[in-house]
Amino acid sequence: QILSRAMSQPAVDGNYLVHNIKKKKSPQFEDYLNQRDYVGAITLLEFEHNTSEKGLDADLWLAYCAFHLGDYKRALKVGNTMIMKPECPSDVWIYLACTFFYLGLYKEAEEAALKGTPHPLTSHFSLLSFKDDNMLMGFHCKMMNAIEDQMSLASLHYMRCHFQEAIHICKQILLENKDYLAIYLYLALCYYKMEYYEISQQLVANYLQRFPHSLIACNLDACILFRLYGGKAAAAKLRHFLDMSSNYESDTTWLIRHNLVRIINNALACRI
Repeated sequence: QILSRAMSQPAVDGNYLVHNIKKKKSPQFEDYLNQRDYVGAITLLEFEHNTSEKGLDADLWLAYCAFHLGDYKRALKVGNTMIMKPECPSDVWIYLACTFFYLGLYKEAEEAALKGTPHPLTSHFSLLSFKDDNMLMGFHCKMMNAIEDQMSLASLHYMRCHFQEAIHICKQILLENKDYLAIYLYLALCYYKMEYYEISQQLVANYLQRFPHSLIACNLDACILFRLYGGKAAAAKLRHFLDMSSNYESDTTWLIRHNLVRIINNALACRI
């Protein structure tokens, strides 16, 4: 099993999630963010919380790091705490909508997106309520050529199992934006779903060269190995990834544990 809606680098740009955060953090914290070491960033935030007063700024950064780490439940918990405070910025609702989306709670995501002030992402969540192709095409005509709009459309195609359409959109974006590395991972997911495992494996391998600690990419790589070579190779990969992430538990690591158990059970069933 793979987590189809979760990506190593979410389609939501970090600027959307924290553009109202004014207070600058220490250089050490910024180093963690630049290295995408969200475990280290959360550890530092928790340390600062224990040694000084915690404010909304720290909560926003904590939710941001948890979100990018794949710990969507923790991000949601922090966000729900923030919206109870009168000084909470209205943009937190759109951040909550993103978190609901990655938890698969699409109705809640759409409702949360509509509660805050108008935001570039608000219309994207309206895609979740479309039930037929006519409604989708009507909204498609209203969309701009912005990358965020196009990637939202590609995401919807993916969820509706229109993988070829999603691939076409991603390839068009890559023609002018070859450094958008996360899109290569989205392509790998599409090819995996279409059972083009060798193509998917090459895309994932290229991504892992740049981001070797991406658990979503590692999990997809193990899924491909399972399809191509069987459970032994896939299990070895998953154990290695769990060792790398042993200091932090998230929805992503639980997914990998789930897949590892399935592989072991498969092997035991074959022996019996």
